[in-house]
Amino acid sequence: MSNFQQLEVWQKARVLARDIYKETRSFPREEMFGLASQMRRAAISIVSNIAEGKGRGSRGAYRSFLIFARGSALELEAQLIIASDLEFLSAIEAQPLIEKTTEVARMINGIIQHLDRQ
Repeated sequence: MSNFQQLEVWQKARVLARDIYKETRSFPREEMFGLASQMRRAAISIVSNIAEGKGRGSRGAYRSFLIFARGSALELEAQLIIASDLEFLSAIEAQPLIEKTTEVARMINGIIQHLDRQ
């Protein structure tokens, strides 16, 4: 197992990405290259940036990639709200995804703060 795979935040982000892929399957066909695609890319970006940053080997690089991951999490949260507004996702479907996204963003913030204190 690679070092990044042991991170709880990476594991939660991975589950979130999987869930986003599953939920966006039901989006209207014309949204497969629109909002659904953007949501999927944002979710994958979170997972990828955590992994890449961890693999860079320096605290500064790790922090930078965590900031990118946090930005992608906030992007995904906004996209989930829009998807709900457009009724591509019901409030019942969107809320747990928003909560997972918020949790991942909070965890990333915690790691960034920890790195800043070191």
